[in-house]
Amino acid sequence: MNTLQPNWASRAVSPADAVAGIRNGANIFIHGAAATPTALVEALAARRDLENIRIYHLHTAGPAPFAAPGREGEFRSVSLFTGPPLRSAVAEGRADFVPIFLSDIPALFLSGQVKLDAAFLSLSLPDAHGNCSLGTSCDGAKAAAETAQLLLVEFNARMPRTHGNNLVPFSRVDAFTLTDRPLHEHAVDASGEVESCIGGIIAGLVEDGSTLQMGIGAIPDAALSRMMHKHDLGIHTEMFSDRVVDLVAAGAITNRFKRVGIGRIVTSFINGTQRLYDFVNDNPLVHFYPCDFTNDTAVIRKNPKVVAINSAIQIDLTGQVCADSIGHRIFSGIGGQMDFIRGAALSPGGKPIIALPSRAMGGKVSRIVSQLSPGAGVVTTRGHVHWVVTEYGAVNLHGRTLRERGEALISIAHPDFRAGLRSELANLRHYTMS
Repeated sequence: MNTLQPNWASRAVSPADAVAGIRNGANIFIHGAAATPTALVEALAARRDLENIRIYHLHTAGPAPFAAPGREGEFRSVSLFTGPPLRSAVAEGRADFVPIFLSDIPALFLSGQVKLDAAFLSLSLPDAHGNCSLGTSCDGAKAAAETAQLLLVEFNARMPRTHGNNLVPFSRVDAFTLTDRPLHEHAVDASGEVESCIGGIIAGLVEDGSTLQMGIGAIPDAALSRMMHKHDLGIHTEMFSDRVVDLVAAGAITNRFKRVGIGRIVTSFINGTQRLYDFVNDNPLVHFYPCDFTNDTAVIRKNPKVVAINSAIQIDLTGQVCADSIGHRIFSGIGGQMDFIRGAALSPGGKPIIALPSRAMGGKVSRIVSQLSPGAGVVTTRGHVHWVVTEYGAVNLHGRTLRERGEALISIAHPDFRAGLRSELANLRHYTMS
């Protein structure tokens, strides 16, 4: 029996006092996205007596003062997925990046490969039973909460209480501070003409009864906004944003044909606006799970007609997908793309989709290329790629030869680059195209 003591809040301390127990050489996990514990992060960075602190995290929101120039001897950020606050630090060698599948991240902590001295978490307030939830982000935070020696918590009165396998007992908390601040928000991305066109093509590939996985951004948002007329869609995804709320309101999402989490939206984290956070608050129809469950291909494939919608920075004429870097410069991470591309391919009637605009840099370069830029990381291999979508159409590369793949991809490249790509393909494959 774990009943919360009525005077629990009296144990609250200042953020500075909460992080006072951190010592030199510690390994720390920091909760991410909307759940970034900003009060604790700022208090840690305010200390000037530390050195050799390694900070493990996925994408964080808000400032990252621990990665500021000149703090390298004190803190070393280790991104398991790189967000905007850390891109410059990683590019300049002041921070590190680990290429890793999202599904593999919890095992880093659970196996002891990375031994955590502390986890900085942002939790919902404890309930009458002494249980707190991981709020908007379960992902790798559940494993960190289970294995870290110290749990240091920001209890934010505005953190939604969420359901699923995401509880942390209050008895596990070693020190905490109380706040009442808005969560970090990510506004719905505006869709331009290109993104709207791609979204419409993707929506045309989605059948009634499909189970959706999607990322965040203008293309997934555009696709979801064109599915309001669909029936009995399900959601099993690593994350979702505001557009899913619109689909629920329209009656398009029922989750009735899923095999995992029937009748429920299953996710690992969310990122969006206050409207989204209000939607998941104490909503038993939304279940949060660690990412080694949501992104397990053995779990994903159990659902019918899984449509995985993922983005790319570049794709070459053989189908190799770069989604984490611009050349050598790390932009994001592997994330869950490979997990869901493979899971969707194994799902009965599934459709793995890579979607991208045909051009970049204001139309100056093609995103479909004869070869990836030097340093570009292959996130999804050509053996895993099926559907590729640009504003010029959709092609399925599965089972096609290298030459057929090249021809198919050129057909959906921007017209300004098709002739050059045909010439390059002919040189690569040693044949003349008609």
